[in-house]
Amino acid sequence: MYNIRYILENERLTKMEINQDNQMVVIDHEGQEHLMQILFTYVHEERKASYVFFYDTKDPEQEVVVMRYYENGELELIDEEEFAEVEEVFAAWQEDPKIQELKEEL
Repeated sequence: MYNIRYILENERLTKMEINQDNQMVVIDHEGQEHLMQILFTYVHEERKASYVFFYDTKDPEQEVVVMRYYENGELELIDEEEFAEVEEVFAAWQEDPKIQELKEEL
């Protein structure tokens, strides 16, 4: 079971590059690269916003971070209202029986 957390302004991540293994390299505001595992992405049609749910592969807690992303790889922090919405999406994802089957196969 994953935990989701709200990312703070001082933890800003600025850019991502996705590879074929459903992983992405994220560059933080200090220019440091971090390998992250993508869990899934979500598009909010009304808001016309895309979100990526991911965690640091070196984090033993596998705490999930969610950010808005753009086609050019730019990442953006989300506000508290958006976070409340994506928390619901994340909870539904975790409870999905198909997702549970996939987790068991890993």
